[in-house]
Amino acid sequence: MRKLAKAVVLISGGGSNLQAFIDQIDANELSLDIALVISNVPSAYGLKRAQKAGIESSVIDHKEFKDRLSFDNALKAQIDTVNPDVIILAGFMRILTQEFVDSYPLKIVNIHPSLLPKFTGTNTHSRAIEAREEWHGASIHFVIPELDAGPVILQGRLRIQDDDTPESLQQRVHKIEHKLYPTAIGWLADERLSVVNDRVLLDGEISVKQLQTFDL
Repeated sequence: MRKLAKAVVLISGGGSNLQAFIDQIDANELSLDIALVISNVPSAYGLKRAQKAGIESSVIDHKEFKDRLSFDNALKAQIDTVNPDVIILAGFMRILTQEFVDSYPLKIVNIHPSLLPKFTGTNTHSRAIEAREEWHGASIHFVIPELDAGPVILQGRLRIQDDDTPESLQQRVHKIEHKLYPTAIGWLADERLSVVNDRVLLDGEISVKQLQTFDL
């Protein structure tokens, strides 16, 4: 029997995506060992989620460091204590340095609340509504030094409703995130993903499963 892939999850806030991972692991729907949860915010509620699940956690407060690189060096030192197979960004509100990202090629995964390459950065829900987009959603992607630009693993989309507000749209997109993020991490943990010419292949080929539509 193959050893479970080991993960470190980085958070800054409530940790709802962390909870989605925990729930799927508990339901035997995701084969993954979350070895460590790290937050850069001491008050992050996600730390309580980790504690309740019996997962080791730690805090590295970015405010205690003089610059991004010194923070990332401390973060890397903590991560390397468990030697993870994957590093999961789950609402981690920090831009990582190139030095950090280059240390973990195709091991860092992020979820972004838009259909990349549209709407990189912040305030994606309000920007999608203002642009009168028909579709909006979430993208799971490998992390590279350029912001929100790494190869996309999986996307989920839904139609923007006429009465949607940024808040209601965010709540609906969260439901997509909680469904798809564990799926994408499961593919990675099971060694089903590869990257060729900046395209992510599932089982060696591009799959229609990589864009899913939801009626939420």
